[in-house]
Amino acid sequence: MTDHRSRFLQLALQAEALRFGEFTLKSGRVSPYFFNAGRFDSGARLAGLAACYADAIEQHGLQFDLLFGPAYKGIPLATALGCEYARRGRDLPLAFNRKEAKTHGEGGTLIGAPLAGRRALIVDDVITAGTAIREALGLIGAAGGEVAGIVIALDRQEAVDPAQSRRSAAETVAIEHGLPVISIAGLDDLLAFTGESAEFSTQRERLLAYRAAYGRGDAA
Repeated sequence: MTDHRSRFLQLALQAEALRFGEFTLKSGRVSPYFFNAGRFDSGARLAGLAACYADAIEQHGLQFDLLFGPAYKGIPLATALGCEYARRGRDLPLAFNRKEAKTHGEGGTLIGAPLAGRRALIVDDVITAGTAIREALGLIGAAGGEVAGIVIALDRQEAVDPAQSRRSAAETVAIEHGLPVISIAGLDDLLAFTGESAEFSTQRERLLAYRAAYGRGDAA
């Protein structure tokens, strides 16, 4: 694993954003692990997470000139990433959306820097059904912007519907919209991490069994 992947997983475990156990997901699947980016709930935790995002993006070499955070979790994530880029010497414009359009004051759904003529990088925590991402794509396009790609913290790398396809939610979004989807880490990285850690090695067999049942086509 590259440094930003292992660093991210360590940060997530310390913040209890990543937990092992038995968790019933919205899909009804019983997962041996759970990720909640909302547990990055302090300045130091968000700063550490933002550095991992920036390193993952840098490794990919993606070109963009605006950060976009979909409501709700994408807003603090994109903001923290903007601060990290400023720390690194790049001052990027930032925009995000409201869940409901404002009917007074400046009104509208979008807040922040203008999107017209800019290549936006969408920043979020995970892609599950892809609903929030598709909404963000529509908003950016309607405002005259172009989506350069999507970056997420954790890719669960599991099939949305194994009976129909072994394609993951992130892969589905990438293929449907012709966009790169970058993740800081994925289930494969979590498996490698637990294999190298004496503390978490007991979780590996359960993770492998879950991947065999629900993993994307090239990981099952």
